[in-house]
Amino acid sequence: MDLNSLAQFLVVARLEHLSRAAEELRVAQPSLSRTIARLEDELGTPLFDRAGRLRLNDAGKLFRGYAERCLGELDAGRRAVAEATGQGLGTVRLASETFLTLTGPLAAFKRAHPSVEVELHQMRAAEMARRLNSQDIDLCVASQPIPLTGLDSVQLLDEAVWVATPPDHPLAGRASVSVGDLADLPFITSRTGHWQRRVLDRLFAGRDLAPKIICETDEPGAIVELISTGLGVGLIPTIARRAATTMPVAWIAVDSPESRRVLTLHWGAGAYLPAAAQLMRTTLTNWSW
Repeated sequence: MDLNSLAQFLVVARLEHLSRAAEELRVAQPSLSRTIARLEDELGTPLFDRAGRLRLNDAGKLFRGYAERCLGELDAGRRAVAEATGQGLGTVRLASETFLTLTGPLAAFKRAHPSVEVELHQMRAAEMARRLNSQDIDLCVASQPIPLTGLDSVQLLDEAVWVATPPDHPLAGRASVSVGDLADLPFITSRTGHWQRRVLDRLFAGRDLAPKIICETDEPGAIVELISTGLGVGLIPTIARRAATTMPVAWIAVDSPESRRVLTLHWGAGAYLPAAAQLMRTTLTNWSW
C-alpha cells in the first residue's frame, strides 16, 4: 500500500467520480481504476458502491479517515523538519465559513509576517472537523459547533444578530421585534448548513414556525445588498452591520436569546501546530473584535 495510492484514493473519495478524479490527478482513468481495484483487493473489501453513480461506502468512509490522518502526519513531519532546519516559517492553512469577518486580522497578520504564506479554505463546519482531524488545515474559525473531540478552542466573538429590512419597511422604525413579527416576511438567507441559516431555522423552530425563504445564496456578503433592493429581510451579525454603513437598510434587534452568533477558533489538541499557525492563532485571539 503506497502513499500515491492513498493520495489517489482520497481524490476519488472526495469527487466520487473516476473521470473527474483522473483529470484532477492528471492520470489515465484506466490506470486510476486499477489503483483503486488494487487497494480494494489489499483491504479485502470494496470501498465504493458502483450501482449507478460511484459512491463511497461505509468501509470507504472508515478507511478515508485513516488515509487522511496518515498523509496528514507525514505532511506535518515535513513541515516540522523544514522549521527545525531553518527553512522559514512556511505556511498557515486557515479555514472558515466566510472570510468577510476575518479581513481585519488577516491584513494585520500579513503586515506583521509578510514572509508567511496564508492558505484560506472556505468550507462548512462539518467539513472542518474532518480536515482538522486529517491535519489538512491548521486552524478553523466557525460560527457553529464542530462535531469532533480532541480540539482546543478559544471564543473570539459573541455578538447579536439583527434583522435587516429595507428602509421603508413597516418594521423599520421598531427598536426590536419578536419572531412572531417575522413569521410572514420574505427572508433572504444563506443555504442550508451555513450559520445564518441555522440561526434562522432555530429561531423559527423554537416557536413551531417555518421561515418564508425567497432567496438562498452562497454569497453571505450579498445578503445586505439584496435586502437594500427591497426584495426581503434577513439576519445580519453586528460585525457585518458595522461594515455595511453605506447600505440603505434598517437594523432591528430580535427579542430572543437565540439571535446571537458565537465565533470560535479551533485547532487539534494533539496535532503538531507549525510556528506560522501559532502566529496566526495569536493574531486572531489578540484581535480587538
